[in-house]
Amino acid sequence: MTAAETGDSTGGTGAAVPPAGHQTVLAPEHILHSGNSGMIVERTAQVRGEFHSESREFARELAEYINTRQQGVASVFVYEETFGTKDLVHWLIHLNSMDDYETLVRMGSQDEGYRGLFGKARIDESKGGGGWARMFVDGTLRESVLLPQFWGMYGTAVDGTLERQSTVFQEAGTTVALPPARHQTSQPDDLLLHSANAGIVIHRTAQIMYDFRSEARQFAREAAEAINDNLAGEATVLLYEDAFGPMDRIHWLIHLRSLGTYQRLLQLHVQNESVRDIFFRERAPEKGAGGTWARMFAQGSFEDVALTPHHWGLYATRLPSAR
Repeated sequence: MTAAETGDSTGGTGAAVPPAGHQTVLAPEHILHSGNSGMIVERTAQVRGEFHSESREFARELAEYINTRQQGVASVFVYEETFGTKDLVHWLIHLNSMDDYETLVRMGSQDEGYRGLFGKARIDESKGGGGWARMFVDGTLRESVLLPQFWGMYGTAVDGTLERQSTVFQEAGTTVALPPARHQTSQPDDLLLHSANAGIVIHRTAQIMYDFRSEARQFAREAAEAINDNLAGEATVLLYEDAFGPMDRIHWLIHLRSLGTYQRLLQLHVQNESVRDIFFRERAPEKGAGGTWARMFAQGSFEDVALTPHHWGLYATRLPSAR
């Protein structure tokens, strides 16, 4: 367990939260994350309060088993809600493609080590004993599938040219590879923030009005890239589509260097006139005059969840050696 893993990655000041990449022994170049993966499965589960620590040990052990056994296929990281529901654990499962999800499914029947993680006794007899299932509230395990957004996706339009420049349009044959979200931004690699190196990840969701399916996606990408252009090295915003949930629900992952960076976002939207224009500009006048971006989304559908990468001892949980 490194100094970074105990939350002390700043030479003893304890000022920085270690990013999720510190959860694995894999080198950064072998990690899949929100910038280079072709699919993200977000899994959430509500922990029972009495199993505060045991649940995190299980969550991390499960994630790292997949990381080390499925290198190049899947990378899994664990996060906690920063301000939302306490003891609601999030796993972000990053995969190269949907095809690779089948590899994880096969682990459940063919990998005895993986199966053993679920059969292991994890709760002390003083608490009644038992395995992982006792740690979580029944019925709270949920999954959402996020696919990196690309122009023309789900029958939407841009300008007739951008749609034809995507690799999905240009690929021939039966093998389809979705372009990772990293292709949405011109930020250089050394400044790109993603789910493995960000201090905080804000997951924003919104429901698009069907009549503005194309225009809303253009706005979503424009708003994201405005932040990327102005706050490179401090923030990276990437856009995803909901694959199997509500139709036309979109997801932004807003990767911040630290929680304090959020104040820079607020400042940007006050001071930068070109950024402000994105939000006040009239859009889709052919569908009715006087409308901005706001009419493109269902009222009340915007929701933000801030995620802190888990590290040992977070929220007064015990360290893995303290058993």
